[in-house]
Amino acid sequence: MAKVCDICGKGPVTGNTVSHAHNKNRRRWLPNLQKVRMAGSGGNGISVRVCTRCIRSGAVVKPAVKAVS
Repeated sequence: MAKVCDICGKGPVTGNTVSHAHNKNRRRWLPNLQKVRMAGSGGNGISVRVCTRCIRSGAVVKPAVKAVS
């Protein structure tokens, strides 16, 4: 399972953790991905994995809620 946002393509970033003694160990920073339902074609909802930046910016449009009568 790829840890990549389905909208913006944001993925893991690599780098070093540096201790006080300046020892370096490789590590990864993972994006904050959430599984949400997004409005697809025809108004039906599809499940996508998107980062919280895309959710907050309004790039994800939620499907319309059907009225119960």
